[in-house]
Amino acid sequence: MDTIETHPSIDLPYASPTLMLEDFLPYRLSVLSSTISRTLARLYERRFGITVGEWRVIANLARHGPLSANGVCDRSAMDKVQVSRAVAKAVDGGLIDRSIDPYDRRRSILTLTAKGRSVHDQVLPLAREYQDHLRTALDDEEHAQFLEMLSRLLMRASSPRYLDS
Repeated sequence: MDTIETHPSIDLPYASPTLMLEDFLPYRLSVLSSTISRTLARLYERRFGITVGEWRVIANLARHGPLSANGVCDRSAMDKVQVSRAVAKAVDGGLIDRSIDPYDRRRSILTLTAKGRSVHDQVLPLAREYQDHLRTALDDEEHAQFLEMLSRLLMRASSPRYLDS
């Protein structure tokens, strides 16, 4: 059983020992994701003047065609605020067009501009090169197993049991 101790300089109780972050799966995945995102952010910003968020919007529009902002949210694991900021910056940069949906005037439709398509086509080989760099840490069998494990973890992570808690 953990004991409650007082920190000498603060005089507030805290439990000891605490969580071993280096062994905590959500923490490790978050650190990995943040590290990869920071590396890509530096690459995208330096070479193309775009953020990772803008890249995700561009990549989704290139893959799925015209989308609403909600459609981008659904496909990118970005929240509405992140998508809104990335879209605004990409529109200002001439990378995407935003038009009114003719069937639902409350909704905007996002499409890539020629400039956005050009940026996509230039970023894509670099993104794939970085993916290949990461991939060399695993052999083919490990890579296949890792992708399967990620899929299972994603399904488990979004389990209603924890979403409703």
